[in-house]
Amino acid sequence: MNETKKGNVITKVIAASSLGTMIEWYDFYIFGMLAKTISTEFFPEGNATAALLSTLAIFAAGFIVRPFGALVFGRLGDIFGRKSTFLLTLVLMGGSTFLIGLVPGYKTIGLAAPLLVLLLRLIQGLALGGEYGGAATYVAEHAPANRRGYFTSWIQTTATLGLFWL
Repeated sequence: MNETKKGNVITKVIAASSLGTMIEWYDFYIFGMLAKTISTEFFPEGNATAALLSTLAIFAAGFIVRPFGALVFGRLGDIFGRKSTFLLTLVLMGGSTFLIGLVPGYKTIGLAAPLLVLLLRLIQGLALGGEYGGAATYVAEHAPANRRGYFTSWIQTTATLGLFWL
C-alpha cells in the first residue's frame, strides 16, 4: 500500500473513531446535565433531594459498568472485528439515549420508570466502555508504529469535545 493510501486510511479511521467517541461522550454527559429535570420526571414528588441523589446514582451506575463494557466489547472486537463492534456500541449508546427519552414518567408507570432509566444507563455505560477502548485499539492497529501515541491521542481529545456540545 502506498503512503498516500495509508494516509487516507488512517485519516478515515481517526475521523470515524473520534466522531464516535465525541458522540458517545456527549450522549453520556447530557444525562448529567439534565439530572435535575430527570429527577422530577422519574421519581416521586415530595423529596426533591432524594430524587436528585437517586438520579445522580443512576448517572454514576453508567460509569461503574464501563470497565465491564471494555471487557465484553474488547472480546467481541477480538472475535468479530473492531469496526463491527464499534458500530454496535454506537447503536447501543444512541438507542439507549433515544429510549430514555421515550420512557414514561413516574406519574405514569411508577417505579418502573426509574428502573427502566437505570437499565438504559447501564447499557450506555457498557457501550461507552466498549467504544472508548475499541476506538483507541482500532486507531492503534492502523497507525504506524512510531505514531501510535499521537494518533490515539485524538480519541481522548474528542471525548472532551463531546462536552463542548453541551
